[in-house]
Amino acid sequence: MQLLPFDISHETPSDSWSSHRSSSNSTRGSGAVPFFIIQGLSSLGNKQMILFVVLLLGYIIILGGNSMIIFVTLTDPKLNSPMYFFLSNLSFVDMVYTTTTIPKMLSSFLSDVTTISVPGCFLQMFFFVQLSVTARGILTIMAFDRYVAICKPLHYTSIMTQRVRLLLIAGAWGFSALCTLPATIMTFWHPYCGPNVVRQGWCDPSSVRQLACADTSVDNIVSLFFVLVGLLTTGVLILTSYVLIGISVIMMGVPERLKAFRTCAAHLTVVTISYTATSFVYISYRMGNFSPEVRNIVGLGNAVLSPFLNPIIYTLRNKEIRDSIRRTPSRFRSVAVFAV
Repeated sequence: MQLLPFDISHETPSDSWSSHRSSSNSTRGSGAVPFFIIQGLSSLGNKQMILFVVLLLGYIIILGGNSMIIFVTLTDPKLNSPMYFFLSNLSFVDMVYTTTTIPKMLSSFLSDVTTISVPGCFLQMFFFVQLSVTARGILTIMAFDRYVAICKPLHYTSIMTQRVRLLLIAGAWGFSALCTLPATIMTFWHPYCGPNVVRQGWCDPSSVRQLACADTSVDNIVSLFFVLVGLLTTGVLILTSYVLIGISVIMMGVPERLKAFRTCAAHLTVVTISYTATSFVYISYRMGNFSPEVRNIVGLGNAVLSPFLNPIIYTLRNKEIRDSIRRTPSRFRSVAVFAV
């Protein structure tokens, strides 16, 4: 199959916009592109191999670290509290979230031209954004869990029941789908008649939307609205939880304060990193003095930073998880003896 002859090295975003606006009478059927070309960081040349090695090692650590957390929380009876249930769900989301983009990016470093089908592009777009919002929804649930544990310790067991845990997780997935579906569907139904070069390393919504042969001003407003809903809703709820925790901690004694701090330290660190990185990405995308390569690297860093650091932070900050990991070989030996 012959690639569409579009220049991917010298065309600026404004040139791309003007070139496909002139073809706006094309339809999805007759003039539609059969696939998209993922440009990503192809302009880095030989430096791509350095990034390939770094990204591959990071991806291995992401899969290994999050898999270990899921394993110990599912197999260790001492880690059966709601907090570890939510943590295992966060680790699962982080693994799937990075898998939607990193394998394709790794393959792009080893080939001259990387393509993705139109349906595959929009599936990647949907799951990338949806899983990102889901992760923040779970972080919000974990903040609520910490609020109940510290501010209402006597009622913790009766509030955080198995049914409530499942409802909260289902709510995080439902909320993320609600924030992602409208903008994705609107973008999908536009005609795409060329050019077909996605300048990000994956099918980023804003990058793909620029390739539509139609007016996308309404799409931009809808997308921005749901981005703000997803970020602000979860951010405000997390902040509210910690304000209430802070008020309760002020009235505690020193030992209780230290215990509360240890309980919240890992989660608060993860939340701070996640929202700071996301804010930096949106700022860099909207400032004209950043080159496309820098924006791609910033976007890539944001996509892998939290999934990479989460298992490290929770392992270093949480003594129960560290102890459970140390007990893992003995659990394997017990299973082997029982099997024999």
